[in-house]
Amino acid sequence: MREKHQNWRVTALDARAFWIAEAGRGEIRAQRLPPPSRDDVVVRALYSGISRGTESLVFLGRVPASEHHRMRAPFQEGEFPAPIKYGYSSVGRVERGPRDLEGRDVFVLYPHQTRYVVPAPSVHLLPDDVPPPRAVLAANLETAINVLWDARPHTGDRVSIVGAGTVGCLTAWLAARMPAADVELVDVNDHRASIARALGVRFATPASARADADLVIHTSGSPSGLDVAMHIAGFEATIVDASWYGDRVVPLALGGAFHSQRLTLKSSQVGHVAASQRARWDTRRRMALALSLLGDASLDALITGESAFDALPVVMNQLATTPGDTLCHRIRY
Repeated sequence: MREKHQNWRVTALDARAFWIAEAGRGEIRAQRLPPPSRDDVVVRALYSGISRGTESLVFLGRVPASEHHRMRAPFQEGEFPAPIKYGYSSVGRVERGPRDLEGRDVFVLYPHQTRYVVPAPSVHLLPDDVPPPRAVLAANLETAINVLWDARPHTGDRVSIVGAGTVGCLTAWLAARMPAADVELVDVNDHRASIARALGVRFATPASARADADLVIHTSGSPSGLDVAMHIAGFEATIVDASWYGDRVVPLALGGAFHSQRLTLKSSQVGHVAASQRARWDTRRRMALALSLLGDASLDALITGESAFDALPVVMNQLATTPGDTLCHRIRY
């Protein structure tokens, strides 16, 4: 199959990729692929997912200089702030490669691109019960798994998740599967109540959120959300902050109940396997776990929009500046 774009033609080893040309502006570019070696696979993209929180900050050029190295995506091209090819949620079909992989559907931590060449160990086979359109959630679900490993909830805990974005919703969904867990998803957008019901958890706004939580997980990406998390935490509770704020300075209200309630505030980030699991788990095993959990059709509620690949420059700008009710936005190829 040949693809056309403007005045250039695409061959079997050519592709088109989404690049952030400068802060706040994206474009589709021709991409010449390297010849695959015997240890490589050629993947034709079927879908990719936009990790809205992180990718919006990258799109707007808001990655602090101190994090330029640590924030690199596995197959990123270019350097922060721009031009840069960034992303990590691609689902595709192997066109060439080892016989046991050819024709198989896979997940790859790759940016938004129509076709690409990667080492065979970089692809993750989709389980038979996971449809490719839903598999774009894999990277966010892997993050949610790591958040819960860092949070270490216990049987019967009252768990509050502040921020009903994609990662927050997935974290709540996982936490609700703990025996006797009492899980509440908190968000300023009351339209998320229907999502919470689909995931089997309770919903509250900040004003109606219960107090005295045993464990609070903050995923809103907003400083005000962190204030809510600290307000609803019970005595000697732990607050796990899984948000990433980019270059924003985040004030903390440590003069209130933080000390008298003996609260613990800790961070969680997916770049490293949680310390509690690190001796036995690596990122490949963690991703296999995430993919194995995506057989649940209720998770389709988290995919709130879909656009064609050619629309990505406009779509990314809209999601970064006026996200509305978007959770995971899917790109089709």
